[in-house]
Amino acid sequence: MLGVAVATPSATAHPRAPRRTPVRAVPFIGATALVAALFAAPAQAAPAVALAAPDIPVASVKAHLTQLQSIATANGGNRAHGRPGYLASVTYVKNLLDSAGFTTQQQSFTYNGATGYNLIADWPGGDTSDTLMIGAHLDSVTAGPGINDNGSGSAANLEVALQVARSGFQPDRHLRFGWWGAEELGLRGSTAYVNSLSSAQKAAITGYLNFDMVGSPNPGYFLYDGDNSDGTGSGPGPTGSAEIEDTLEAYFTSIGVPTRGTDFDGRSDYGPFIAAGIPAGGIFTGAEGRKTAAQVTLWGGTATTFDPCYHASCDTTSNINDTALDRNSDAIAYAVWTLAEGTTEPPPGTTVYSDTFETATGWTVNAGATDTATAGLFERGDPAATSSGVATQLGTTVSGTFDLVTGATAGASAGANDVDGGATTIRSPAITLPSGGGLSLKFSWYLSHLNNSSSGDYFRVRVISGTTTTTVFNQAGAATNRAAAWQSATVDLSAYSGQSIRLQVETADTGTASLVEAAVDNVLITQG
Repeated sequence: MLGVAVATPSATAHPRAPRRTPVRAVPFIGATALVAALFAAPAQAAPAVALAAPDIPVASVKAHLTQLQSIATANGGNRAHGRPGYLASVTYVKNLLDSAGFTTQQQSFTYNGATGYNLIADWPGGDTSDTLMIGAHLDSVTAGPGINDNGSGSAANLEVALQVARSGFQPDRHLRFGWWGAEELGLRGSTAYVNSLSSAQKAAITGYLNFDMVGSPNPGYFLYDGDNSDGTGSGPGPTGSAEIEDTLEAYFTSIGVPTRGTDFDGRSDYGPFIAAGIPAGGIFTGAEGRKTAAQVTLWGGTATTFDPCYHASCDTTSNINDTALDRNSDAIAYAVWTLAEGTTEPPPGTTVYSDTFETATGWTVNAGATDTATAGLFERGDPAATSSGVATQLGTTVSGTFDLVTGATAGASAGANDVDGGATTIRSPAITLPSGGGLSLKFSWYLSHLNNSSSGDYFRVRVISGTTTTTVFNQAGAATNRAAAWQSATVDLSAYSGQSIRLQVETADTGTASLVEAAVDNVLITQG
């Protein structure tokens, strides 16, 4: 992100008048591919109809970040304009896209006596007069490798593009992806690209999505304020920008994550697009500004800078919040699939039940008939990080301070408060589900263990309806090290429409004694 000092984004609410459902507001054009050995080139698939957006594996996004880090390390510690690390970064992304069947163009420009490059990748098909473009700057500052700023946006966009290729997605709109050079020197690459277009070519880009810093270590969830509902700064974006914001906001609403607006202040590559009258939007998790106390209440974290390594040598692969990166990568995919398809998916749904565990809401510990665990019982707690060479319990939650966790305190050793002696359960209060179907349960979870575990150990989520208990999610242990890492899961609850249910979370250390930990956060049931 361009280094211009601005005020910390507002912590105030983001009120907005009711809006229409976005329809053909912003077209995408995507390009992407995985390394040939890992990803096969797409076949000539028949047009897809109303495809759901894919879940983007955060591990795959992080694999791209590891490659960008390696490139920087091998080239003087950065990937800056005019430096060999930048061109190597372009080559890495281009090779993946070429191998997936995209049409790529490496556009050159000159700034400060050095040659810079943009990479443009078009996904074949779709209406080229109705193009949706997704972009991110690929360069770093000279001080560091630029993994959050902006390897995070570049890698997330790349993996979304690769998912376009893997799925054979053929939307109504044309998809184009762009990776920009010399953003850190004043939006030079994206400006060169927009200036190279004729009036007709500019008019054909009916929407631009920008993703710059989407994995900040102390993240906020900011969306560019397309409709100027915040009433601050530069005013609204071009017509169609509000619909882009609506689409991204709808995704975050569906996962129970609040968002706030951030101004079109000219700090990133949407600048030349909105100057040309092209509607724009995107996500930003914060840079050098400080998170306020109100924002800590909203999103968790600490009242410190969003990214303490902003434009510094410590902006490495260690400077990423995995949860933010995961959520934002999925949000990008949702926006691409929703806006490019031509037929808008229905809104993500009405919240039926939600619990972030920041307050006690009546979950009952050891409610199961088979509870035998003697240690590490489930509780609502503020977890302490524990490790035995492998992270077995995370000291951070998905949001806020509390989660449901097996033995929240650290203890004298990694195994002091892990699950021992059998199963431990925790059961929700009664939840009345509406009739009509379309019910979905989503939650964040992890199961961790060392290589003394076995398939007899497990993490489960069960639904209790009357006298019937049904397992709807199960993860077994294995004789391998499994580090704690937050993941998300979604379960269809439509079969329980109109019923009163309870959710029961179970974890067990059975058979031989092994080190087992588990946790759950952000339980959400929606309909629609």
